[in-house]
Amino acid sequence: MPRGRKPEGEYALSNAERQARHRARLQAHQPRVVVKRRKPVDRRSRPQRWDDALAEMLAVQAECAAWFDALPESLRDSATAVALQAIVDLDLDALAEVEPPRGYGRD
Repeated sequence: MPRGRKPEGEYALSNAERQARHRARLQAHQPRVVVKRRKPVDRRSRPQRWDDALAEMLAVQAECAAWFDALPESLRDSATAVALQAIVDLDLDALAEVEPPRGYGRD
């Protein structure tokens, strides 16, 4: 007594053909899984974020000053030199003196 279904065609499917048919059936019925990654929540306080941002701006300003000093004389009149000079001339010390409010009685 034969087991299983009767072949649809003239011959029975090979293992590879059966596996390919199974995979195609699975992909046809299942929607693609979409993995959504959440952005990590920034748990720093506003004054801490202010201090971190100010430190980053001061570091970038120092890098731009070093870059401007390293420019050859032939590039001192270029657009890059003008932009670097504008960044170097910014007065970030005035921003450093500002202390942001803590808010809601947490002074």
